[in-house]
Amino acid sequence: MTERLYYIDPYITTFNAHIVERLSVDGCPVLVLDRTAFYPTGGGQPCDRGRINAVDVLEVMTRDSDGAVIHLLAEDILADTVQGEIDWPRRFDHMQHHTGQHILTQAFIAIAGAKTVGFHLGEDSVTIDLDRTPIPPETITAAEDLANAIVTRDLPVRAWFPTDEELAALALRKTPDVSGRLRVVAIGDFDTTACGGTHVAHTGEIGLIKVVKTEKYKDMTRVEFRCGGRALRDYRRKHEIASRLAAEFTVAVPELEQAVFRLKAEHRQLRTDLKAARDALLEAETDGLWAGAAVQQNLRLIRRAWANRDLGEIRQIAALLIRRPHTVALLGLAGEKAQIVLARSADLPGPDMTAVLRHALDVLADGSGAGKGGGRPDFALGGGVNADITRVEAALHEAESSVLAA
Repeated sequence: MTERLYYIDPYITTFNAHIVERLSVDGCPVLVLDRTAFYPTGGGQPCDRGRINAVDVLEVMTRDSDGAVIHLLAEDILADTVQGEIDWPRRFDHMQHHTGQHILTQAFIAIAGAKTVGFHLGEDSVTIDLDRTPIPPETITAAEDLANAIVTRDLPVRAWFPTDEELAALALRKTPDVSGRLRVVAIGDFDTTACGGTHVAHTGEIGLIKVVKTEKYKDMTRVEFRCGGRALRDYRRKHEIASRLAAEFTVAVPELEQAVFRLKAEHRQLRTDLKAARDALLEAETDGLWAGAAVQQNLRLIRRAWANRDLGEIRQIAALLIRRPHTVALLGLAGEKAQIVLARSADLPGPDMTAVLRHALDVLADGSGAGKGGGRPDFALGGGVNADITRVEAALHEAESSVLAA
């Protein structure tokens, strides 16, 4: 068994040790030491990082077979005696967040009767999963206030392995199903629970505890939060964004929300006005196309191709044209994914425009069978092949011949 120095003192940053075993995992050298201050991944908390004899430690894990701590290294170490150095900013960040998690978990129990059933401490995101949903925003705020009040009280945090007699007298929030001695973490008179992680000595070291997001997750509520340095960096980033936006809107930061609401309202109105103007232009364009079309076999047949245009506009023109009686619209769009739109007014008994489309697509795809499409007897659309304006016009000529023949 490896002597775990972080249990004795989580503030240890350097230590000396002897190598007791050398291994290799996926080509990486692995060391087992007689003692270590490196915390291995477990209990929702990531492992420590750092260096052993100036070699980077990539991963730290607990071996299931005997509980030894194994250290995956960037390269091998030849010495028998080594010196380890913990990445202290990473360790302290984990200490802040793991202790903060205990406090926030107990705060949600006290305020809402919601128990924590999951905990994840990642590089960016730190979350707890609560066993109920939904949780109102005012309840989230109340739990956050209580958690920060515990931080302000600067309560002592004690982590130890109690005797059986001590353990029997403790009212633990949660007792894990583990074998061997149980380690307990007590935060003043506020929270006592079993835990094997690293923690600060006083709650004041945690700094701010800030909930930044809540969301429904399965049948639970996932709460994302940040503590200490992460909370400061999160606030700093958001303050910088708010300040830049406020300067852009030429308002003070407290007035930014109303400025955004005004912008959204203006944007909605402009979109409404733009759509009305666009629809009016398309109506006028449609009137011109219909009025200038030749009448053949008692049909007003409009055939037109474009090289650069929105397909949605072309479909809308087709729909507007066939509102008129005895009208056939044969429209096309050239490009890498050329399209053909074929439509007829409802007062015409035929032809079936999907059948006409098949003949036109043969021309559009130059007989390769690559063009795909379909639709209704009165409105069909297809294409998807690379075709220039000449090829599209040829396909529309084929469609016109099919319509007149029918």
